[in-house]
Amino acid sequence: MPSSRRAILRHILSGICTKMNRTKSVPTDVMETPLNRCLNTFDIALLGIGHMVGAGIYVLTGTVAKEMAGPGIILSFILAGFISMLAALCYAEFGTRVPKAGSAYVYTYISMGEFWAFVIGWNILLEHMLGAASVARAWSGYVDSMLGGWIGNTTLELTGGIHEPGLAQYPDILAFLVCIVYAAALAGGVKATAVFNSLLTLVNIAVMVLVISVGFWYADSKNWSEAEGGFLPYGIGGVIAGAATCFYAFVGFDSIATSGEEAKNPSVSIPVATVISLFVVTVGYILVSAALTLMIPISEINPAASLPEAFGQLNLSWAKYLISIGALCGMTTTLLGSLFALPRCMYAMASDGLLFSCFGRINPTTQVPLLNLAVSGLLSALLALVFDLAKLVEFMSIGTLLAYTIVSASVIVLRYRPLERIHTTIRVPAVAGRPDDDDDDDEDDEDVASQSSMDTSSPTSEMIEEVLAGRLKAQFRCLEPLLGRFEPGSVVSVAVMLFIFLSFAICVELKVSWTQLYTGTWWALIIYGFIIFAASTCVALIAVHNQNTRGLIFKVPLVPFVPALGIFCNILLMVHLDAVTWVRFFVWVCIGMVVYFLYGIRNSKEGEVCSSYSILMTTSEAGKVPWGSFKGSSSGGKKGGGKHTIFERFTGRSKAEDKKSIVEESENETSGYS
Repeated sequence: MPSSRRAILRHILSGICTKMNRTKSVPTDVMETPLNRCLNTFDIALLGIGHMVGAGIYVLTGTVAKEMAGPGIILSFILAGFISMLAALCYAEFGTRVPKAGSAYVYTYISMGEFWAFVIGWNILLEHMLGAASVARAWSGYVDSMLGGWIGNTTLELTGGIHEPGLAQYPDILAFLVCIVYAAALAGGVKATAVFNSLLTLVNIAVMVLVISVGFWYADSKNWSEAEGGFLPYGIGGVIAGAATCFYAFVGFDSIATSGEEAKNPSVSIPVATVISLFVVTVGYILVSAALTLMIPISEINPAASLPEAFGQLNLSWAKYLISIGALCGMTTTLLGSLFALPRCMYAMASDGLLFSCFGRINPTTQVPLLNLAVSGLLSALLALVFDLAKLVEFMSIGTLLAYTIVSASVIVLRYRPLERIHTTIRVPAVAGRPDDDDDDDEDDEDVASQSSMDTSSPTSEMIEEVLAGRLKAQFRCLEPLLGRFEPGSVVSVAVMLFIFLSFAICVELKVSWTQLYTGTWWALIIYGFIIFAASTCVALIAVHNQNTRGLIFKVPLVPFVPALGIFCNILLMVHLDAVTWVRFFVWVCIGMVVYFLYGIRNSKEGEVCSSYSILMTTSEAGKVPWGSFKGSSSGGKKGGGKHTIFERFTGRSKAEDKKSIVEESENETSGYS
């Protein structure tokens, strides 16, 4: 009897692990969607630019220039833009591979598994809520500064102050109303939103051009001289600290990937719009920062409203008001970007069954998830009402960096995964004893057959690439005895996981033991050298395998090195966040775990997918699968194979024993004891 209980417990635990590691199947027709595909490349590029160019350029620029980096803010923006570009390239490749709403959540679901996808999706929801709330606070603060602080003083007189740590000085009613109004405006439909966003973004770009032109006209190189502190008054450390803060200014390009399900031609629009928007924004930030620090000394910069005050000191009042208009337009587009992406991420998770089904409904008239929009607008407004801007920005960064890390890792995993394990249709074909319901199914079968014929007629080089994906390259066959016995792609998956862990260890070592490393302490050098060697070995093990690039219109260059560098840079910034931010992050994740294990894991749509094993059996045989056995997509093309965890794929462990019934297993254990 005890052996039977142990067997039952073992089956239950293994079943939970299997569910947590199941991956999302890519539909045969990835273009099919209830949303409205009406956005072109220009619309999507302006959506990305509008989401990035807002509070970052009008609020952060003055703060970083005066308090962190001085004129070295130019280098800070270059460094932050470079790190963002590493992640943006990975987003662009995924956007062409899977043009679906949900962005990093969907990408992780396909490559890493359901559990990590939920963690990423849950944090993306928080990221966009905090993003909308922080921009609403900045929008309100900018208007208040233009009115001489009248709004803040009046609110304090009427409501009194809030004297709790982490909360705002007073409830920001204007920020609350801004979130509600713009959420209501988004309900009009995605095309109307895109037109409105494009107009505001063009106004914002025109104002940036004005700032750059007039700023360089009144530039004075003496403001970069040694008399004013030089180009790097805070040293290299100030540049790096400024880059961590400037990184917030680039948060928003993932909204481009989120719009993939509403793009007319996502395979072209997503990568082009991503690269163009990030390039334009980076160049704009650099030139505006240079103009600001050349116009006036850094000691005279007003962090609250740096650009208008700088032009005011030059007696250019007309430029001051034009810049204020551009600032409000820029922050409006950033707010629209966050409120645009948040409901679609909720819709993607609800469509997969991981969030409540009510969030998976689309309004048939506007083709917009209206309930999601109402809930996200209200929650963002409540955050903007009571929380301080600085705390919102700091808490927002950790979720963003985690998403960028996982997306970069997912690119590596999918590049070395065999094609048949990526493009697995979720459609169940007709089996014996189950006639087709209507003629539409026949047409679908013809489409699948024609697709299969197209695949078989593909060039020989592509067929060879498909067969060799995830296997050792010819020049590294000497490693076959060590790595050849594992499933294709499994070694890469484990190497990526180890690289993430080792990168975290390197970054912690840099932060904790920097003094010992700088002075050459022997034990610090040995530990640091060993970790770097192990991380480099992981990247080398990945590089000796063949990639699978078939069907990719846009590809990240120099895989696995570019994504690996992106992973390391993101983790480096995460480690330097405040400890309180990590505590808040884990609290939010714990709340998500309650939602996942009580609802998501039970209602996941991937749990309804029939395995290729049961499809090959007759209907009567499919119903006789023993309780507790694994029902997953076949792995590596083996009939009847259940889904393996990453560790099981790495070790090559056979799961034949998992197909045994509990009674058989308990009998075997009883005989073993006797």
